[in-house]
Amino acid sequence: MMVNASPPGTKALVDIAGVSKSFRSRHSTVTALGDVSMLVQEGEFVVLLGPSGCGKTTLLRSVAGLEKPDRGRIEIAGRTVFDSAQKIAVPPENRGLSMVFQSYALWPHMTVFDNIAYPLRNRKRPDVKGHVGRALEMVRCGELASRYPGQLSGGQQQRVALARALASGDQLILFDEPLSNVDAKVREAVRFELLNLQRELGFSALYVTHDQSEATALAHKIVVMRQGAVAQIGTPREVYERPDSRYVASFLGATNFLPVTVSRIGNGEALLDTELGALVARLDASMGELRPGDRALAVLRPEKLSLAPQSAAGQPNVFKGRLQRSIYLGAFSEYVVAFGDRQFFVQSMESPEIAEGDDVYMAVDKAKLRLLAEEDA
Repeated sequence: MMVNASPPGTKALVDIAGVSKSFRSRHSTVTALGDVSMLVQEGEFVVLLGPSGCGKTTLLRSVAGLEKPDRGRIEIAGRTVFDSAQKIAVPPENRGLSMVFQSYALWPHMTVFDNIAYPLRNRKRPDVKGHVGRALEMVRCGELASRYPGQLSGGQQQRVALARALASGDQLILFDEPLSNVDAKVREAVRFELLNLQRELGFSALYVTHDQSEATALAHKIVVMRQGAVAQIGTPREVYERPDSRYVASFLGATNFLPVTVSRIGNGEALLDTELGALVARLDASMGELRPGDRALAVLRPEKLSLAPQSAAGQPNVFKGRLQRSIYLGAFSEYVVAFGDRQFFVQSMESPEIAEGDDVYMAVDKAKLRLLAEEDA
């Protein structure tokens, strides 16, 4: 997992404040966005992450000017481009941004060169040929200038769509799931190129995806969305290792959950009662105010667990279960360990010789589990 820090000394390029949007039909009203507020800093790569229908694309299209929110305000580079109270709605072509679509949106009757040149000519930019040539070289497609989109692979079309956005030289580029239509190998290559270009050129990006690995690889900051609202905002490390809710923990990677009751707290640790037995957890400030008697939910990432030898039996945070399944995946092995009716997923880079059906001991590192208060679970 790649973790990226926010650029130092930056200021907000995009300011989204209290944006709401509903879609109405004859028989129902669906709330796509409910009072969403967030910032995109200069030079920052922000990823909107969530399942289909969570509102991430509606928010992106609202920033682009392709959707008109019902309420709220949107500023880009200090300029108000939408304000429901003041009845301001700047057209998309005047917002000073570029957009890369999921479907590439290339004109089939135009060559690659003309596809990239079209928005530049519309804006009456000088040196169109130079801008197009430099953009094509950036995405390693200089030799494709005279071809038509129908003569290109999916990966090449995506690179051309990216070149068109880069050629405009806008401070802000919006991406609507741009890699979902290419295969895994091409997706990884284009993602790496995009990451390098963003760091090199310094443009700000607002990027929509439902792919957790894509989000953590690209983002300075991830905005996890749920049912038209922001569930959590943070760096990739923050939202993965310190999720604010069961929803966020579930959406970012495989997760084990274990209901617990706080038995005792002291010296920065909590003694927890669980159906597996006593569990010790190290507390940090982000876990909130837990008191004896409180019920909570332990979040246990599979890679934070380990299989312990039988000699570890009786030690703290070591629990005896039965190995139900073992899968060798090359870089690591995945195990399913059963404790009665409850199953835990364990990932390990080591591959101990344990047969399915054998007794096995699972160890929990007290510093690597996360506790969620009952109301957050």
